[in-house]
Amino acid sequence: MKAICFREVKTFFSSLIGYLVIAVFLLVNGLLLWFFDGDYNVLQSGFADLSPFFVLAPWVLIFLVSAVTMRSFSEEIKQGTIELLLTKPLSTWQIVLGKFFGILLLCLIAIVPTLVYIFVVNNYLLPNQIFDFGSIIGSYFGLCFLASSYISIGLFCSSLTNNQIVAFIISVVICVILSVGIFQLAGISSFVEQLGVEYHFRSISKGVIDTRDLLYFISLSGLFLGLTVFKINNIRK
Repeated sequence: MKAICFREVKTFFSSLIGYLVIAVFLLVNGLLLWFFDGDYNVLQSGFADLSPFFVLAPWVLIFLVSAVTMRSFSEEIKQGTIELLLTKPLSTWQIVLGKFFGILLLCLIAIVPTLVYIFVVNNYLLPNQIFDFGSIIGSYFGLCFLASSYISIGLFCSSLTNNQIVAFIISVVICVILSVGIFQLAGISSFVEQLGVEYHFRSISKGVIDTRDLLYFISLSGLFLGLTVFKINNIRK
């Protein structure tokens, strides 16, 4: 599994993919948060906090993660190298998890530089304003779990087709439905709301790490990773 993970990371940084993903994530968030006028501009919000970042970042992640994962299996299937990969002395779970952790590591590398936002915002605190570090830490944890869920979905979509663009589109659609779609249906049932990633991400962002939220993200990631393993096993047969 380590070999697959390191191979993925090496592939990302031996080409422009890894650098491009990190650059796009930081550039889009940086421009909208600090330079462009709008609802996400922290300096124009009149209140020194990072809530605009944690509203914006999940959306950026949906598209970036889908773009990175779309080639994971679809390219292997298209070029026929999936058969060579499956002949290695590795279980299907090890192959899938190796790719999963490789992409997750790339996402974490992209997220880590944004920690500097904490120190920047801390310098803009208003008199008598208290910086809620608990909420910030919870939001970063939530962002990492959110990324892991999107990665598992992206890997599953990549295993469904040998066309990267199709895999990208399916991944984006599923991620959006699990966030916006279910969130919009919340008025119908509170149970429906709790099925969406947005509900659990907002819960963790309050600074309280609830085991129910952690179990949700772990279960969601496990579900799509399991589906990916099932699909790859069918190819192995």
